[in-house]
Amino acid sequence: MSERRIAITTICGALVASAGLIDIPANAKKRLEAQYRITMTGVPVGKIIWQIEFANGLYTTSASGGANSVVSLLINGQGLISTNGKIVDGHLAPTNFISNIIDDDGKTELEVSFFDNVARELVAQGPKKKPLLTPINDDDRRGVTDPLSAMLISSAVQGAVNSKICNQTLPIFDGQRRYNLLLTYKRTDRVKIDQSYSGPALVCSVTLQPIGGYRVDSIIVKYIAHRRDIELWFAPIASMSILAPVRLTVPSPIGTMNIQAERFETVDTR
Repeated sequence: MSERRIAITTICGALVASAGLIDIPANAKKRLEAQYRITMTGVPVGKIIWQIEFANGLYTTSASGGANSVVSLLINGQGLISTNGKIVDGHLAPTNFISNIIDDDGKTELEVSFFDNVARELVAQGPKKKPLLTPINDDDRRGVTDPLSAMLISSAVQGAVNSKICNQTLPIFDGQRRYNLLLTYKRTDRVKIDQSYSGPALVCSVTLQPIGGYRVDSIIVKYIAHRRDIELWFAPIASMSILAPVRLTVPSPIGTMNIQAERFETVDTR
């Protein structure tokens, strides 16, 4: 899998290792419909569409999108990733994660199953030429979540934005790579999304910590990992004790990439 292809799953996901519990009534049926614009130094280069649905103690979430070659250091191509899971004792517990990415190297299909606190991957289709990657061992697959579930952060109170939410580590496995996202509180700000959401946003500093599944000469590791100037903004989902991303800012050697929500709307699906 190419570095750019790998980056698509990270960035879609970076848009549940939470300390709190998710409070969702058993009969609740809610759907978050979100759309994000990707810009590089202010120039539009792509988009992401994300949907999350909760119903009867289960959840499903999917994200699709991509960007053009203007931002090819980080993303070039298009993809669809999705997750199914359960809400167990107030926590999101993924059961299945699927990634379908198409770029200049071709198509890659990955599937990850989560069972008994262990993730197992299956490569359904991938490039014929496989690069040499850093190893992932069995311990690296334990206690992890998928890129989409990781971005749904629980809050003790509906609509609350608490600085403590930021101070945690998200252990993620996407079927190819194992990495941690280290979150620390930076500030509380405000965000306004036309006809969708206007209110407080929690701004977390994010540090990418690679664990395994990377090329030794990885561009992502060289230029993005261990940076301390990446910001991830979270806003509460209406009528739920969950926060989801509304903005991601990633400085890079070719400029600053921004992923900004243009729609962030909760729909009652009863």
